[in-house]
Amino acid sequence: MIPKIILGKGPRATRRLIGYLYGKGTANEHTDPHLVASWNNFAPDPGRSPHRDPKEVENQLATQLDQPVQMLDNRAPKFTVWHCPVRAAPEDPILSDGQWADIARRIVAAAGIAPDGDEEACRWVAVRHADDHIHIAATLVRQDGRRPRRDHDIRAVQREARKIEVDYGLRRLKPGDGTAAKRPTSREHFKAKRLGQDTTSREILRVHVRRAMAAASSEAEFFTLLEATGVKVRPKTESSGDVTGYSVSLPGDVNEQKEPIWYAGSTLSGDLSLPKIRKRLAATAPEPVAVRPGNPWHQATAAAERIPDHLTHSNDEVAQGQLDALGGALDLFPITAPAAARAELERSAVAFERATRSRITADHASARALRHSVQAIWKDPVRHGDDAGLAMLLDVALTAVAYAMHWHRTRQHAQQQAAAEQALAHLQAVYSQIAEPVLADLARRTPSPQTKRRYAYQLQQAIPEHAARILNDRSWDALATVLAEAETAGHNAATMLNQALSQRTLDDARSPARALTWRIHRLGQRHPPGPQAQAASAGHTVRGPAASLPVATPTPEPSKGYQR
Repeated sequence: MIPKIILGKGPRATRRLIGYLYGKGTANEHTDPHLVASWNNFAPDPGRSPHRDPKEVENQLATQLDQPVQMLDNRAPKFTVWHCPVRAAPEDPILSDGQWADIARRIVAAAGIAPDGDEEACRWVAVRHADDHIHIAATLVRQDGRRPRRDHDIRAVQREARKIEVDYGLRRLKPGDGTAAKRPTSREHFKAKRLGQDTTSREILRVHVRRAMAAASSEAEFFTLLEATGVKVRPKTESSGDVTGYSVSLPGDVNEQKEPIWYAGSTLSGDLSLPKIRKRLAATAPEPVAVRPGNPWHQATAAAERIPDHLTHSNDEVAQGQLDALGGALDLFPITAPAAARAELERSAVAFERATRSRITADHASARALRHSVQAIWKDPVRHGDDAGLAMLLDVALTAVAYAMHWHRTRQHAQQQAAAEQALAHLQAVYSQIAEPVLADLARRTPSPQTKRRYAYQLQQAIPEHAARILNDRSWDALATVLAEAETAGHNAATMLNQALSQRTLDDARSPARALTWRIHRLGQRHPPGPQAQAASAGHTVRGPAASLPVATPTPEPSKGYQR
């Protein structure tokens, strides 16, 4: 159940609201508007007065609601109207008028508008004009002339809504921490439906802005990328000439006067304001030295593979910075992926967006390597469509998102935990779609049985606790192929296996064979060591159970839903 508080001001604020509640709505969505509850239980109801002019009854109702406000004359508060739509979930049962009346009384009591038993409280009404929601309208002067005590009414109403969900068997929403992006209004949803859009303009713009922010390395590039997607950009410029903000609009999204509808970045999401974007760009600006050449897919994978350790061992600021960078990577994945996988990747990015924000201040500089490597992939069209690179990066992203779920759960970030869980489900689906053809192609080139027996022996000596699972996994042939290709390129297979095992424990891998396949694939494409290095490493290859392997640090159980 979602309550949303809106304040109104002006000499006709109450009359305008009553007119809207009993009108047809912006898309004729209001059907049978009628009163279900009021402050005195017998307020006039424009929807149930068939022998009177509805406008006359609307005026009468607004006048009665406004009476305490009018008594104060010039001493009336700035905001005089309290408006709270309360909406049930689509899958919830249809509630009766009596049930909605009880819900309305509980909401106004929790908000301090009309505490139980207070006969001098504010005047209010609850209007229902659809099966799934009501609107509560109240005036913000008590009948004794005092102001209502509604400190922290938003939080209080949300807490009461969680209790109502339990009492009525409704869908139970996760409690939030105030960092969620602003939800689209009912009017925006109806408009999107009317225009044939799957999502509202606000949500579409949020995706465009997040992608531009993830891809940009400077403020100028951020605005250039936004405009390149077709989004209209309007900077907010002070008299000094300084740009202090920006607004965006979708082409064709206009109001009744045919003027563009603008959304400020901060209204799309709190972290998309220009000051916060500038702060992030400054913290993640490219280093003044030349970047080491290399495969950006491999660099991004290596950076993402370190996220679980950051979430387990680093401070909260660094961990939050890693999650934010991971969200940026997910935002750019759809652009570099095959067309068939883009929709699912977009869903994962939209879902994980909520998991990138909390009240913890992010250390963005700590995630600079991941941001730059993902940007390098995005900026090089040659890298697009690299299914092996994407599968490899998705493999470690699955682990990172599973650990994000655990990190948020331990900090009681309920909404963020749920968002990470949704993103994980989408990533699991698209990972199989991307990885299976790559692994099948590798398996077709599997080496001879004699070579595979040698690799199997090395695995059994190195990791006896995982060897049986790996050898019985259908990805074993693909793993044998990348080990053979690494040997052909001049690497020592046993040494590479040792290096791959030392990167991270396999304890949290649903498929150790796949995890090792991607690690060996990445290591095998590096330049092979020279003869002296080969000789030196010969004495350090795997000779017994976990020989020369570092002791794995115990890590938390990420989630039973994780698989790769």
